[in-house]
Amino acid sequence: MKLLKRIAATAMVAFVLPLAVLAQKPKGKDQLVTISTARGDIKLVLFDDTPQHKANFLKLAKEGFYDGTTFHRVIDGFMIQGGDPNTKDDNPRNDGAGSPGYTVPAEINSAHKHVRGAVAAARQGDMVNPERASSGSQFYIVENHDGTPMLDDVYTVFGQVVDGLDVVDKIAELPKDGRDRPLSDVKMKVTVEQVKKKKVAKKYDYNYNTQTLEKK
Repeated sequence: MKLLKRIAATAMVAFVLPLAVLAQKPKGKDQLVTISTARGDIKLVLFDDTPQHKANFLKLAKEGFYDGTTFHRVIDGFMIQGGDPNTKDDNPRNDGAGSPGYTVPAEINSAHKHVRGAVAAARQGDMVNPERASSGSQFYIVENHDGTPMLDDVYTVFGQVVDGLDVVDKIAELPKDGRDRPLSDVKMKVTVEQVKKKKVAKKYDYNYNTQTLEKK
């Protein structure tokens, strides 16, 4: 009887272990986004279960829409915001009001929290935007190391920084004016490369199951 129990236990371990291994080696490829700035690079992945936001961001990035735009609003201990085409012109007063001319329907998912490094879509307030549709291009990255849970279930979180959190910190700490605009422009160039998910998971300690970093 003891021998049978031991055989059964061994068989169970043999069955469970491959599943655990597979969980650490996700199949398929992903689009790894790199936001390059003078302060360093920020790398992020976008969530498959926010498909409209993911497709829109990748489309704009590949078209070069974001190249030359800036992080026009930075608040240390909160977040950094960018993606406004108005930041390419010489008028700093219109920064924050630009868009590609459309919005993206909300894809708010309670499973996606505003943790450190979360990538979310900016939008107009509920008074004029009760459907909580997202800006067609403006996004923000959570800089607060404890996250910003007060924004959960209010804005669409559609990605996660997997590398370059220190760069996010550096940008958030920059001197700024009364509108939270950095005194020196923080221009970005956004590129996209196709990478195997298992490579992303291993290199950046990113867990595709929980969509969070294993180490921060």
